[in-house]
Amino acid sequence: MKLFLAATLSVMAFTGFAAEQPKNIIMVVGDGMGPAYTTAYRYFADDRASAEIDWTVFDRHLKGMASTYPARVSGYVTDSAAGATALSSATKSYNGAIAVDVEKAPTPTVLEWAKQRGMKTGVAVTSQVNHATPASYAAHNEYRRNYDEIADSYFDDRVGEAFVLDVILGGGWEYFIREDRNLVEEFKAAGYQYVDDMAALSTLTPGKPVLGLFADTGMPWALDTPTKQRLPALTKAAVKQLENDNGFFLLVEGSQVDWAGHANDVASAMAEMHDLAMTLEYLESYVKQNPDTLVVVTADHSTGGFTIAANKDYRWEPDWLKNLKMSVESLAKALVKSDTPVAFIEENLGFALNEQEKATVNALQEADEKTWFKTVSHILDVRSNTGWTTSGHTAVDVQVFAMGKGSEVFKGHMDNTDISRHIFKMLGKTE
Repeated sequence: MKLFLAATLSVMAFTGFAAEQPKNIIMVVGDGMGPAYTTAYRYFADDRASAEIDWTVFDRHLKGMASTYPARVSGYVTDSAAGATALSSATKSYNGAIAVDVEKAPTPTVLEWAKQRGMKTGVAVTSQVNHATPASYAAHNEYRRNYDEIADSYFDDRVGEAFVLDVILGGGWEYFIREDRNLVEEFKAAGYQYVDDMAALSTLTPGKPVLGLFADTGMPWALDTPTKQRLPALTKAAVKQLENDNGFFLLVEGSQVDWAGHANDVASAMAEMHDLAMTLEYLESYVKQNPDTLVVVTADHSTGGFTIAANKDYRWEPDWLKNLKMSVESLAKALVKSDTPVAFIEENLGFALNEQEKATVNALQEADEKTWFKTVSHILDVRSNTGWTTSGHTAVDVQVFAMGKGSEVFKGHMDNTDISRHIFKMLGKTE
């Protein structure tokens, strides 16, 4: 399903740049990051040696709250596609919609609007680059899981004569290197730099368009990367490539906060939050050096019904989550082949199991990966006293954070569509 916006954009009204128009706009989405996640991260990151609870980068830039419901046809609980469509195009749509309205007509996005204004554009995400959130800013499709079509549209569709995206960083080999089409080679032939190793980000020629893919689908968990971080590196590289006299629009997504929530995996949730927090700390310093930059941060929804304390026990102990050597998913895969599961779990969780935990582990004979995942996750939930109500999304409002030029307009309670409306106005769009 190919949908072109060049004609639509060309007939829509523009005004000149407003006085408070930021030169650069960076939109950050913590997918699945409801209020419990930012609160939990505060306690996870807290220095126990100090008398007071330390504020995080989220606390420093909190501006308000936003509702997340989709179009009426999908009820009150949004998926990531409808949520991102609201955030990108100020349009309420059905769950599964990629920047189309309920009639499946394309809706112009803030990223495309920025491109029409001569700004450079990019996405830097830890999911596949054609996943729901980045796709909803840079493509149009009736269904989020039409991954090949969405990847194709990144090359085939244009805003005017230009490619929609100057920078594309994240996962996605599976969708860009296929039997029927090799989009990597097509992008290279069109003048894009291509990298498939994170270390190669430092070798890129600044200012030149780039496609960087670093995994088959989503990137490895933060806990499975050497530095326990990867989004800061992607974001820094994207900013370096996009900087120019006309400014840029960049969509950054901490994609796997959501995936950890779906899996009810508190250890990965906190590691993904740390990855995102380190990204925001970099952007905080960038805004100080470039005060004409606006950074807006929010979530599309909350995931998992994450509860900080469970079972009527007034306790949450995140220290048990701080010394993992690998993700619970990777640990579960390795345990299928382990002859000494207790010792292996203790080594990789960073603490000794108690007698009850040892008995539970030793009782598992030839357990599969799913069973091991549930067992280890349960140990961490009990130790930290973490609760979950669902493996899906919830309908709670989410927080809105902002820093830099124009950030004051995001104060108070708003709808998720108001976020993109404010950005559209900053980009000179009239109603």
